Amino acid sequence: MRRKFLTQMAAAAAGTAAVPVLAQGAYPSQNIRIIVAFAPGGSVDPIIRIIQPKLNEMLGQPIVIENRPGGTTSIAATAVTKSAPDGYTLFFTAANTHVIHTIGRPHIPYDALKDFTSIAAVSRSGYVFAIHPSIPANTIAEYVAYCKANPNKVSYASSGIGNANHLAMERFNLATGIRTTHVPYKAAATAYMDFLAGRVQAYFSTTSVLQPGIEAGQLRGLAYTATQEGDVPKDKTFTAAGLPEFETVDSLNIVLGPARMPPAVVARLESTIQKALGMADIKAAMQKQKQYAYFMSGAALLDRMTKDRVRYEQIIKDANIKLEG
Repeated sequence: MRRKFLTQMAAAAAGTAAVPVLAQGAYPSQNIRIIVAFAPGGSVDPIIRIIQPKLNEMLGQPIVIENRPGGTTSIAATAVTKSAPDGYTLFFTAANTHVIHTIGRPHIPYDALKDFTSIAAVSRSGYVFAIHPSIPANTIAEYVAYCKANPNKVSYASSGIGNANHLAMERFNLATGIRTTHVPYKAAATAYMDFLAGRVQAYFSTTSVLQPGIEAGQLRGLAYTATQEGDVPKDKTFTAAGLPEFETVDSLNIVLGPARMPPAVVARLESTIQKALGMADIKAAMQKQKQYAYFMSGAALLDRMTKDRVRYEQIIKDANIKLEG
């Protein structure tokens, strides 16, 4: 009798333990928090706010955006890694910054790939290589020839040592065999203003940053990446300049989560984001931000970031870049 009683009690306990799981129902059943690694405004934060209303509607739960800037995105990233992997805390960031910031920095308390679940890419902005009009060049070939004739005379800006635009420029220098002088800035806005003033003569950055100055005739765009957007003249692409490998230089804004999220939850989020990005009003709103709706599945995103990390590590090694922070 005692054994039968214990068996019945164990069964009852198991049934009781199962009740909260069953009561949760289908995902999501509560608010979803998206931690953004950048301050409100800028080029990253507005993108998640564009799709926020659509996600609210399609998921049936409020999406709460929480900005946690600082630490070159590590403050937000660390908070995400400490969250439960249940799909109710997500991470919105820039892929290149997320990957690069962990390279050669052992004090960063997470791995950019292993400690996160890749969910989807949301938007893409191509890069443009631009020069100040004081440089007598109208094409990549003319610029390279000028730099070879005047080694280290041309200075270029970046938003910090080891940042994406710094590595893009060093990759360009390695590919073309030229030598230029790096001038790192603590803020992208300051770098841009000095570039406009001609205090530095070259800058490799996103079209969203540089295109206004190019269109105003203050800067000269020599070559663009991300040609599939269709608004870049064919004679101004890196492919046309003989450097097709630079078509992969871009800026992806992405959604991640903590590691070990349930596959069904990831699939729900991935498909919902894909549907939102296919909507005409979402595409139009992103283009106003000089960005483009660009879906990439979680698996494809993880593969892309893995390859990017290998590429960035090689550039840092080949260019002998001494990382800071």
